[in-house]
Amino acid sequence: MRDTRESRLLLVLLVAIAFALITVDIRGGERSPLDGARHAAASAFGPVEEGVASAVDPVGNAIAAVRDSGERHTRISELERENTALKQRLGSDDRNRGRVRDLDAMLKTAGAGQYGIKGAQVVAIGAAQGFSWTVTIDCGANDGIKRDMTVLNGDGLVGRVTTVGPSTATVLLASDPKFTVGTRMEKTGEIGFANGQGDRSLRVELLNGKAAVREGDRLVTFGSSKDKPFVPGVPVGEVSRVEPAGGGLTRTLQVRPFVGFSKLDVVGVVVQAPRTDPRDTVLPPKPETPKPAPTVTVTVTPSASAKPRD
Repeated sequence: MRDTRESRLLLVLLVAIAFALITVDIRGGERSPLDGARHAAASAFGPVEEGVASAVDPVGNAIAAVRDSGERHTRISELERENTALKQRLGSDDRNRGRVRDLDAMLKTAGAGQYGIKGAQVVAIGAAQGFSWTVTIDCGANDGIKRDMTVLNGDGLVGRVTTVGPSTATVLLASDPKFTVGTRMEKTGEIGFANGQGDRSLRVELLNGKAAVREGDRLVTFGSSKDKPFVPGVPVGEVSRVEPAGGGLTRTLQVRPFVGFSKLDVVGVVVQAPRTDPRDTVLPPKPETPKPAPTVTVTVTPSASAKPRD
C-alpha cells in the first residue's frame, strides 16, 4: 500500500473508530453492546488460539522452568547464607559466653587483690618489637595505659606492657625467654626469679638453695619498686618439678603457669596498684584432699569351751 494522503486519512479514521469502540465497551460494563461481538470473535478465533497455545506452551514452560530454577537456586543460596549467618551468631554467642566467664573470673581476681584494672581484648598475637612471645591489646595511651604495667587475667599473670600506642599496646608474655619476674612462694615466702621458656614451663631460681619445696607448691609475684612493672600477689604458677639441689647457692624449679598463653582473649591491665600487699589471698583455695575412710579390723577368737564335731 502506497503512502498517500487517502491512506493516512484512512488510518486516522480507523484509530478513531477503535478508541470510540473501546470507550463504549468500557462504559457499558457487563451490558456492553459489543459483548455479543466479543463472544462471536472468541468462538471464531478460540480454536486457533488453543492450537497456537499448545505449540507455544512447551517453550513457555521451559522458559518458566529455567526462571523458576534460577529463583529456587537464588532462594537456596539465601537459605545457605542465612544458615551460615545463624551458625556464626551461635558461635559468636558461645564465644561471648566464654568471654563473660573470663571477665567474671578476672574481676574476681582483681577484687581479691584490690587491683584497679582496665579491661582489654587481645587483637593480635605474634612477634612485635623484636619479641617472640607478645600479644597486642585494644587499649593504649588514650585509655591511660603506660609502659611497664602489669597484665593479668582470671587465672593469673599474663605479662607486662612494653610498647604503648594511642589505641593499642604490646604485652610481653611471661612465657617469653626475655621475661623475668620476682616471685614468692606461698606460705614459706621464699623469694626467687621466674623466667619464660617459650612453650615450656617457667624456670624459677630460688635464692635459698636449701629451701624446702615440693611439687604442687604455688607462687605469686613478689612485686617491684613502686609497683612497676609488677604489682605484688598476682598468681604465677604451680611447681611441677624440683631440680636436685646439688649444693648450689640457688634452688631451681620448673613451674607450670596458671595462664594458658595460647588462648588469651580478655585481659586486664593494672592501672592502680593495691594499697597493701595481698600476699596469698589472690590464690584460689586448694581443693580438699579426700580423707581415707577409717578401717576397722575385727579379730574373732574361738571359745576354749567349743568342742569340735565328730
